[in-house]
Amino acid sequence: MRNLFLLTISIMMMTGCNESENESTAVAEVEAVVELFRQTMVEPDESVFYKLTSPKLTYGHSSGLVEDRDACVAAIVSGKNKFLSLELSDQTVDLSGNTAIVRHRFFAHTHDEGKEPGTVTLHVLQVWQKSSEGWQLLARQAVRI
Repeated sequence: MRNLFLLTISIMMMTGCNESENESTAVAEVEAVVELFRQTMVEPDESVFYKLTSPKLTYGHSSGLVEDRDACVAAIVSGKNKFLSLELSDQTVDLSGNTAIVRHRFFAHTHDEGKEPGTVTLHVLQVWQKSSEGWQLLARQAVRI
């Protein structure tokens, strides 16, 4: 009986370790796509944006403007929204199944079309979903600090 108990505990611990390793791997994957998305905002590439975003994307700006996938990608690729530099800090990633909730501070030097160069500091919430295409941005909302 004692051996059965020890075997059960050992299996539970190994399963827990595997789940922890799987979660660590998923967090690293999400962090990598968030970084790729950040880089692509500074050096826009339409094909990369489409790969990283869900067809159901809802992208909320700190101004209250909400864009779908096509409008979001077009605004960045066209230079309407132009990021000269972009830094993320204080990032957290929380997983729930095939969904990741990412929060971070966002600081950027901008030069949007028709505007003077400026800076923006935001708190950002992103929701990423893992699909057959990999991790894709499903939702994003920003608020000014």
